[in-house]
Amino acid sequence: MIFLTLEHILTHISFSIVSIVILIHLITLFIDEIIKLYDSSEKGMIATFLCITGFLVTRWGYSKHFPLSNLYESLMFLSWGFCIINIVSYCKKKQNYLSVITTPSVIFTQGFATSGFLTEIHQSEILVPALQSEWLIMHVSMMVLGYAALLCGSLLSVSLLVIAFRKNITIFCERAFFLNDSNKRSYFFFNTSCFSTKNYYRSQLIQELDYWSYRILSLGFILLTIGILSGAVWANEAWGSYWNWDPKEIWAFITWTIFAIYLHTRTNKNLPPANSAIVAFIGFLLIWICYFGVNLLGIGLHSYGSFSLTSN
Repeated sequence: MIFLTLEHILTHISFSIVSIVILIHLITLFIDEIIKLYDSSEKGMIATFLCITGFLVTRWGYSKHFPLSNLYESLMFLSWGFCIINIVSYCKKKQNYLSVITTPSVIFTQGFATSGFLTEIHQSEILVPALQSEWLIMHVSMMVLGYAALLCGSLLSVSLLVIAFRKNITIFCERAFFLNDSNKRSYFFFNTSCFSTKNYYRSQLIQELDYWSYRILSLGFILLTIGILSGAVWANEAWGSYWNWDPKEIWAFITWTIFAIYLHTRTNKNLPPANSAIVAFIGFLLIWICYFGVNLLGIGLHSYGSFSLTSN
């Protein structure tokens, strides 16, 4: 009872802190000068990370198994992964653009995990025989952390696409040509300077998004690869075969293939960043199908990974 109360307190504290952090981000959108307020949002994400870590350790302690045996626990672990990515990116570079993506991701996953849909699995239960293995920690943790990194990187690519295909600057430049003759020349040169500056910062932002999305997606691809390989070894021990063409395995392989295509496209210098970003967007959709959609069906060898119980 004490452990359940502690879990309840930690989840509510972390959810409240993330809500405050999102409010801070909204304020900084209109008031850029408040640097201390921005720094406090990063401290808030660290506090959220510590709360979720406390939740996972507490649940691990009294359940006697790694807290990744059902959808509720995996969603909390996924939000924990988002926090890690946010903290690491902030430590690497003090201007953390990634927090705009990681913070809503944390509140989304935590909000769904603590919602009434998953109330019946908030309490930890005894693992099914297929999950009673030391490979649980390696396989499932790598898969979920890989999902976290791939989701963040894909959302950065989506942001890149939105910025790359904006037509506002072109429209404004075209309007400059239709001024009357009396002030046409001076006004046109003013707009050319203004919009060339905007184009410069726009290009810099696209390069920044492309750089970070590539790094994070590369990390996610490595984690996903480790997760699939460790899952194959585990499957051989549990079912006598490394690969069984289970729906979960098939969609994991499709997701892996899409991000392999992304890495190949991204390393081709002759292609613009938007091409690889489109591939990453497709991968973003496939991750949710693999992580959540297949589990809803409750079929195949991963049937214990249905809506009530999920392994990866």
